[in-house]
Amino acid sequence: MITVNGLIRTYGEFTAVDNVSFEIGQGEIVGLLGHNGAGKTTIMKMLTGFLEPTDGRITIDGLDIDRDREAIQKKIGYLPENCPVYPEMTVIDYLDYAAALHDVPETERLSRVREAIRKTELTEKATQPINTLSRGYRQRVGVAQALLHHPDILILDEPTNGLDPSQVQHMRDLIKEAAQEATVILSTHILQEVQAVCDRVIIIRAGQKVLDATMEELRSAHRLLVTVDGDPDRVDSALKGVGDIRSVERLPGDGGRQSYALAFRNREEVERSAPAVASALLEQGCALYAMQPEERSLESVFLEAANR
Repeated sequence: MITVNGLIRTYGEFTAVDNVSFEIGQGEIVGLLGHNGAGKTTIMKMLTGFLEPTDGRITIDGLDIDRDREAIQKKIGYLPENCPVYPEMTVIDYLDYAAALHDVPETERLSRVREAIRKTELTEKATQPINTLSRGYRQRVGVAQALLHHPDILILDEPTNGLDPSQVQHMRDLIKEAAQEATVILSTHILQEVQAVCDRVIIIRAGQKVLDATMEELRSAHRLLVTVDGDPDRVDSALKGVGDIRSVERLPGDGGRQSYALAFRNREEVERSAPAVASALLEQGCALYAMQPEERSLESVFLEAANR
């Protein structure tokens, strides 16, 4: 659906985006993570055609953004970071106007506006001027305009900005619903939002891509944690018989039992080797109390990638 190759954007001598490449498939929910100023918003603006790259190539659904900018923009629903709206207009009038800008046929505009209002739970605010709404409701209006034309791609810059906890949960549900019909890219600095809705994470640091992985890959530390009650020499002897183990780290014990972290090359080796580890320990007379793959938090992964 989206292919980005060697994307660069400079402002004079400052490089905001530095040789970034990635691919995003149809139906994925991808989170762009990074500190403020990392280049996330600049990448989104280039994807939507609102900002021209200094170098590099963007293709969306087989279309090149240099040649087919207008056709690509019709496929995209975009919520900018600051959610620009016309404050003097009512919600329903603004959405009707936005539908016209999106080239929604006049015969379908009313139904599309109603649908967007229902999805974003704006029914009670539909006839109010936007300048009377709270920041959270204005954010909903911005999302509603992005959904009006049933886009193939939904690009959301800080979509939960200004929302209270109940509104945040509703936004998460809305993003998941939208992903059933569209590819979703969202930028945020709130790790919980990425963890709650995203299939995959791209981390940007100082304009460069430093990590691109699925949530499952990020959480996996490729280590198997085991807790046993047995002589350390017997444990060592047992673990030496399992060929895929790359290293063994002894962890702090608890109540006379001893814990170990067994490192492997990948998640598949962890899962494949677990039965062999259990059998080897039992054959050496060690009592096995616990065994589970180690999982990392998204916070620890982000800090490691964004600060290295």
